[in-house]
Amino acid sequence: MRDELLNETLFFTVRQACSSLARWVDAYNTERPRSLLGYATPAAFSIELGTHLCAGHKKAANPTG
Repeated sequence: MRDELLNETLFFTVRQACSSLARWVDAYNTERPRSLLGYATPAAFSIELGTHLCAGHKKAANPTG
């Protein structure tokens, strides 16, 4: 965060700093690939996980189909 935001940005108000920081944290937590997730973004991993969980739930609810 320091190298990517704080060292490169001049903030004129606390409100501007808070807004910029909130946007950066949101992007970091949703848009940056993570090695732990197979280099998927958290948002993409969450969608994929939900797809697998829903498919597993449907199979368990209907074992013949």
